[in-house]
Amino acid sequence: MMILTLAGRELRSLFLSPLAWSILAVVCALCAWFFLAYVELFLQLQPRLAGMPNAPGVGDIVVAPLFGTAATVMLLVMPLVTMRLISEERRAQTLPLLLSAPVSMSEIVLGKFLGALGFAYLMLALIGAMPLSLLIGGSIDLGLWAAGLLALALVLAGFCSIGLYLSTLTAQPAVAAVGTFGLLLLLWVLDITSGQAGSPGVLHYLSLSAHYQPLLRGLVDSADIAYFLLLTLTFLVLSIRRLDAERLPH
Repeated sequence: MMILTLAGRELRSLFLSPLAWSILAVVCALCAWFFLAYVELFLQLQPRLAGMPNAPGVGDIVVAPLFGTAATVMLLVMPLVTMRLISEERRAQTLPLLLSAPVSMSEIVLGKFLGALGFAYLMLALIGAMPLSLLIGGSIDLGLWAAGLLALALVLAGFCSIGLYLSTLTAQPAVAAVGTFGLLLLLWVLDITSGQAGSPGVLHYLSLSAHYQPLLRGLVDSADIAYFLLLTLTFLVLSIRRLDAERLPH
């Protein structure tokens, strides 16, 4: 129950900030523009696709690219959402009060995490509703849409956990944002050179995009889901241990 209370407090504090509203507006505007661009592309290609066997449909040309673009946009903006989770408490010198409260480190970390994730999932809901608007005048592959929605939800959970951990390391939100962006970008592009040796290696397995792209194509593999869950859990545990070390200095 305390976790939900902390999450609600964190979510309310986000919406009290003009930065959160700016992020929400920019993300929706960018994704809507890309969505309309992909729809226009599909309409331009439709006459040529009509005579092709096994031609790509609206899901391949509009839905999957939209979720792929949304992940890139989120990679840019999520560090701004998570940068203040702990670092702002440290900068305002309210972290000792939070650590001395009768709540566990796990509750504090999970409350902060769920607050940021709730804001991220609000953006996810708005993005996910865009392809559904195509049902008014046609049809889409709902299975591919659901797979893309699941993929973006898992990616956002990983982004939030990484941003939370980086926020525990500094008292400067800007430093946390830059560090989070750098780490997310590194994890996203890790597999660029992994295939040059002939077979995927460790870098390919550690890459975020290597597990995200198959889900966008509708290939829901338990290994990809487990990767994102393990990534999220790892950085949440690291955050808990970091705050535990601060509460009980050696």
